[in-house]
Amino acid sequence: LQHSNCISCCRICVITLAEAHPLLQNGKTITGINYQISANCSRLQNKVSGKSKRGAQFLTELAPLCRISSSDGEEYTIYSCIRGRLIEVNENILSNPALLQEKPSTEGYIAVVLPKFEESKSVTQGLLTQKEYEEVLLKRLNSS
Repeated sequence: LQHSNCISCCRICVITLAEAHPLLQNGKTITGINYQISANCSRLQNKVSGKSKRGAQFLTELAPLCRISSSDGEEYTIYSCIRGRLIEVNENILSNPALLQEKPSTEGYIAVVLPKFEESKSVTQGLLTQKEYEEVLLKRLNSS
């Protein structure tokens, strides 16, 4: 999601679970969230300071943000999906993982990413509107 107040100025993107993500389907319970990506990389160690966001971890589109475990034994890796600086991870979901399911696009967000300024326009152009997203879901449902 791109923050509605930031489209023209600071271009902040909020990473959340899509409505169609398997973790948001009936019967799943989230049992754990892990921001430890590898032995040497934890998204919780991201320390950002100043207007230029010094110290922020740089992410590529395929950079893992976290791993989420569910009650059925499945583990899902959540990726950044955009290039930019990791501004913040949502530590509240560590102690209350149900927020991911109950309020995925507000309090249950996963992370905040700031795309490079020169790339922010192409990131924005690549996003689906709510209506386009619903059409994609409908096509998926009809094809299965």
